[in-house]
This record gives sequence, structure tokens and C-alpha cells, in this order.
Amino acid sequence: MKEYYTQMEAAKKGIITPQMKIVAEKENMDVNDLMALVAKGEVAIPANINHKSLSPEGIGTGLKTKINVNLGISGDCKDYTMEMEKVDMAIAYGAEAIMDLSNYGKTNTFRKQLIEKSPAMIGTVPMYDAIGYLEKDLLEITAEDFLKVVRAHAEEGVDFMTIHAGINKRAIESFKREGRRMNIVSRGGSLLFAWIEMTGNENPFYEYYDEVLDILREYDVTISLGDALRPGCIDDSTDAGQISELIELGNLTKRAWDKDVQVMVEGPGHMALNEIAANMQLQKRICHNAPFYVLGPLVTDIAPGYDHITSAIGGAIAATAGADFLCYVTPAEHLRLPDAADVKEGIIASKIAAHAADIAKGIKGARDIDNKMSDARHRLDWEEMFKYALDPEKARRYYESTPVSERHTCSMCGKMCAVRTTNMILEGKKVEFCTEK
Repeated sequence: MKEYYTQMEAAKKGIITPQMKIVAEKENMDVNDLMALVAKGEVAIPANINHKSLSPEGIGTGLKTKINVNLGISGDCKDYTMEMEKVDMAIAYGAEAIMDLSNYGKTNTFRKQLIEKSPAMIGTVPMYDAIGYLEKDLLEITAEDFLKVVRAHAEEGVDFMTIHAGINKRAIESFKREGRRMNIVSRGGSLLFAWIEMTGNENPFYEYYDEVLDILREYDVTISLGDALRPGCIDDSTDAGQISELIELGNLTKRAWDKDVQVMVEGPGHMALNEIAANMQLQKRICHNAPFYVLGPLVTDIAPGYDHITSAIGGAIAATAGADFLCYVTPAEHLRLPDAADVKEGIIASKIAAHAADIAKGIKGARDIDNKMSDARHRLDWEEMFKYALDPEKARRYYESTPVSERHTCSMCGKMCAVRTTNMILEGKKVEFCTEK
């Protein structure tokens, strides 16, 4: 008898795993219904067999929208202590996933510590780590080298990996023929594009896709099919390059499912508001309703310093239209590596977008906390309001920053608070503003 099955393999065999039980309880749904969705690939439960501290989450059809926090060091910012502070913040504010995008030096020490402590699922992009891990320049790296890094991340306990397998020579030809304002903005995609063009070889993650899947299956790692040709400005959205790669990703999705490897598909990017819903439907159709993981989309290109807001606007629309997983964007996007304050702003903005979409989609129980907040506001119970706030500390700090003469009001309206006035009249009391009592 096998020691373990992947989540998808177990679901196909009618076996309910411990992870499925936990996710079903979190989602307030019947575990057999969840198992059926996992078996079809419409829900993924990223759960590496070596990630012992994991609190499993489900991503996909009918489930709450999840969010991911990106962090990690770069050559210009190598402070692992700060990155661990960001990890603590992501966990404290309820991010369901953390991606370690470190791209400098030997990153595995930090990643092992991250996996050891984090209840959130952990993702990586092996392509980012290849140069530092292998200590080779890009042109010197072989296809076998790339697979070696994938195996190393899998063994460490990474729950999902972004693999840019769709940017093959066919997709590149479409991209080059079409032309773009911003060309390629995916870091991993640009590195693979450079490697393919310099060596003349096919994308190794595409050419040796079956070998990649064998590694992922061994550790039950979910493949997150990266969108190397995602639009990096609104003028490039829904172009031939993006759609050509998406078609490849649809085929790669089915090949992964055939090997019982769970799949998420990544999506844009920068995109005008009016294109978002159609893109979500197109992806779901071409990729067979696999869970969709989107960066933003950012709905305008002119808000550096505020891109957490442009992303949250697009993310709310995307998730309402079918996206299942939102990658946060911070105010530092396009400008620098985010600090802890940027990370917090990005998390809160993304949580707002995800929760707003869950309400719009009618996710069971999504409105409950909003109703509790409304009841607390009706009673002018400030302590209760702070309890239900996404950011209780900020809500309390704002309220207490301007002292009020009467505790049950705020400094905006004072005694002319509409809620106070209405409550007093309905209780049969007299409302007076000019006489101090």
C-alpha cells in the first residue's frame, strides 16, 4: 500500500485526506463536495508532505478568495531579519500564502526557517533562485540544472511553485511578431526568454515538463503555471502573446492533472477595468476551470506609490468574475523592495478586495462579519467595532487621535451623529444639541 497519495490522487480514489477535512471545516462546506472539486482540479489544496507546520487552505471554485504575500531579499536589500518581520506580519493579518521570491545568494536557509514556522502555504519561483543556488551565469545553466533547483525546493517543503512552462517557442513567436509597449515584465519569464534566445533551445520547463511533474508529484507540490507574457501595462493586455501563452497553459493544466499534480494558473497583470471580467472567463474556459491566481490586475499605470489601491480595484473585479487567488501589491510596487509598512498596506488592500468579492459571489458566511460590524455601529459600541475591523490597531488609533466629549460618538459628527439621534428618538428620548447635560 502506498505511504501517501497526492491530494488530487486521493480525491480521485474517493479518499478524504486530513487536509480536505480541515479545508472543508474552514469553508463551512461538506467534505465530499470539496473532494469532488479537488478530483476535478477545480480546487487545489497546496500541501507539501514536508511542510509540517501548514494549516491547509483550499483555492478554487466555491471557496473564499485567498491572498498571497510576496517577500524575499534582493542583491540591493539583503536583510533577512526584516523579511522575517514581514512573515510575522503576513501571518498576523491572515494571509493564506507567502511566496519567497529571494533572488540573491544562498536562500535556502531563510526558506527552511520560513517553512518550519509558517502555517501559511509557501510558494517559490525556482527560476529566480537558479543563478544564486547554482552559482552559474544564465548561459551556463542547463535544463538539468533547472530541474535540480525544482527538486531542492520540493524537498525543502514548498507547497506551490511558479513554473513558467508556457513561454515556449510558439508563444515567443507570437510575442515577437505582435510587438509590445512594455515587452516582458515577468522576472522569471524574461530570464527564460533570454535563455531560450541565447541558447536556441526550447524552454526546459516545457521540454521536460513530464520530469518536472514527476518531481512535484513526489512531494505533492502544486504547480502554479506562470504567465511569463502577462501584460506589464494596460496597453499590452489581452494581446497575442498573452493569449498564445494562455492556450499553452490550458494544455499543460490537463497534462498535470493526468499525473495527479494539482494546478493553479497565473494571470495578468495590468489591465483596463472593462477587460477584466472577459479575461477571467477566457482563462477559466481555456484552462478547464483550474484555480486562477492573479497579480492585481492593476487598472491604471500612473499611480506609483498607490499601486496597492489600483491592484485592489482590479482584484475585487477579477475575483468577482472568477479569480480565486489574489497576489497582493504594495505601495512600493515599481519603486523598491517593500518595507514592513508597505507589506501591511498591501495585505489590507488585498484582503479588502478578496472579502468584497466573496460578498459579491455569495460565498457562504461572507457577510456575517459585516453584519456584526453593522450591529456594533448601531449600538455605537466602539470596542466591538475595533474587534471586527481588518486593522483593529489603525481603527483605534484614528478614533482616539481626536478626543470627543461623548464616548459614544466620533469627532466627525459629535452629538449630531445620525445613529445616536435615531437611536434616541426610537427609544422615546428627547434630542438636544444646545444644552449641556
